[in-house]
Amino acid sequence: MMNIANMGQSLVRASLILAFGAALAGCNASGDAPAARPPLEGARIGGPFTLTDQDGKTVKDSDFAGKYRLVYFGYSFCPDICPVDLQKLMRGLAQFEKSDAARGAKVQPLFISIDPARDTPAALKPFVARYHPRLLGLTGTPEQVAAAAKAYVITYNKVEGSAPDRYLMAHTQLAFLMDPDGKPLALVPLDDPSTDVDEGAPDKVAADLAKWVT
Repeated sequence: MMNIANMGQSLVRASLILAFGAALAGCNASGDAPAARPPLEGARIGGPFTLTDQDGKTVKDSDFAGKYRLVYFGYSFCPDICPVDLQKLMRGLAQFEKSDAARGAKVQPLFISIDPARDTPAALKPFVARYHPRLLGLTGTPEQVAAAAKAYVITYNKVEGSAPDRYLMAHTQLAFLMDPDGKPLALVPLDDPSTDVDEGAPDKVAADLAKWVT
């Protein structure tokens, strides 16, 4: 059963997807069948950030110039949603890499923590290693994390738990595919957060990557 924090994540994600969908529907009201365009083309999503990776190295958005970026915000202490989403995303990326190694190598996966108090580089390193050898875990000061989240229209808040260090983080549950210039292309499908990873979600992720990564 989903807890209150997870329900909040799903509601926020659903509202954002509906908002994006409504905006895009308005752009194609002519009834014609135009060539496929990136769903998030022109959206004000993404921007400069300065964070710290799992090895303690300072990382800037400009470090990924020329790379597609698969971006997901979450936290390593998440009891269910984030691990499942990361499995879907990283298995999908692995499938894409297997089918087309050259294009797969163009995609840099990024996990940006919204829980910098607990997600130190030392905590992130073993966490991201579980999912993909190239998954980069990023954290930073609360201000740095807040700035990155704002740029990606991600909201989050602390949900108090049974002890000071046993809290949850409610957050927007979205995965973004950004182009080599750091512009948004599409929301990568995550499906229902209550499902597990063996229901075709990795296939959908791989198909989306194949569609937009050139």
